[in-house]
Amino acid sequence: MREKLTHFRVYFHDIVSGQNPTAVIIVRAPNSTSPNGIGFGATTMIDNALTRGPELNSTLLGRAQGLYSTASQTDVSLLTVMNFVFTTGKYNGSTISILGRNAVMSQVREMPIIGGSGLFRFARGYVQARTHLFNINNGDATVEYNVYVLHY
Repeated sequence: MREKLTHFRVYFHDIVSGQNPTAVIIVRAPNSTSPNGIGFGATTMIDNALTRGPELNSTLLGRAQGLYSTASQTDVSLLTVMNFVFTTGKYNGSTISILGRNAVMSQVREMPIIGGSGLFRFARGYVQARTHLFNINNGDATVEYNVYVLHY
C-alpha cells in the first residue's frame, strides 16, 4: 500500500450557550474572576458537530470529541486534545486524533495529527484552524478546519 495525502475541510461548532451546549467547562480556573470560570487552567469537554459548511444545519460529517484547557498565563492559548469522529460519507467509522497548541487569537492555528483509525490508520499530518465566527455575547464559535492527512 502507498501512503497518500488527503485534504478536506470541516466546520467545528463549539456551542457553550443555551439548553444543550456541546462544550462544557469541567474544571473552572482556580483564580478566575469570570462568572463562567474561564482563565488559566480551565478545562472544557467537547462533543462538537463537524459539518460540511459553516452553517450548523449543514450536512453533519461527524463529531469533534475531546477537551481543551487554557494552558497559558499570558495569552489565550489552549492545549487541544480531540478526535474527529466521522459518522457519514466516505470516512464513516474513521477517526483522526489531534493534539496541540491552539493560540486562539492567531488568524491561523496549526496543530499536529498524531494518529487515526479506520481509513486513517497510521495517520500523520496537521490541521489548520481559522475562526469563522465568534459570538462575543454568548461565547459560541464556528471554526474552519483544513485537514492535511497522510495515510494508507
